[in-house]
Amino acid sequence: MQLDCATLLPVKRTRNGEDRLSEDEIAAWKGMLRAHRDLVVSLDAQLEREHSLPLSSYEVLMVLADSPDGRARMGELADQLLLSRSGLTRLVDRLVRQGWVERTPCEDDARGLYAAITRSGRAKLKKARPAHLDGVRAGFLSKLSDSDLDALSRAWRQLSRAAA
Repeated sequence: MQLDCATLLPVKRTRNGEDRLSEDEIAAWKGMLRAHRDLVVSLDAQLEREHSLPLSSYEVLMVLADSPDGRARMGELADQLLLSRSGLTRLVDRLVRQGWVERTPCEDDARGLYAAITRSGRAKLKKARPAHLDGVRAGFLSKLSDSDLDALSRAWRQLSRAAA
C-alpha cells in the first residue's frame, strides 16, 4: 500500500485509476483553490481600503447580525467561520476593543460566552455590506453564466451533503 507522505493516509486511486490526479482533476482542484484565494485577497483589500475592516471581521459581524438575537456562542461562531477557537478569540478581542462586538455570559453554561453584535457593529456592517456585495459580484458572480452558477451551486451542495 502506498502512503501519501503529507497525510500518511493510503493513496486512493482517482477516477482515471492512477495514483495521480489527471490534468482535469488537478485543474479543477487548483482552480478552486486559486479562485478562492484571489477572491478573498481582493475582498479583504477592498473592505480594508474602503471601510478599514478586514474581511474576517466583516464575516464575524455578518454572522452575528444574521443570528437570532444578534449573538452566537463562541464555539459555534468559530465553527461557522472555519476558524480555530483561539483565532476567533483574538479576532473577537479586536472587535470588542473597536466597540463592534461585546461578550455576554451564557445563561445556561457559566463557562460559556456569547459574542453579540453591538449597535455600532451593525452600523459598520451596514456601511460595508454594499462594498462586499459589489466585490463578490464583480470578482466572482459576473464572471459566470447562469448555467455555470447553477452547476457550481449543485456541486457545492453535493459536496456538503457528502461531507455531512
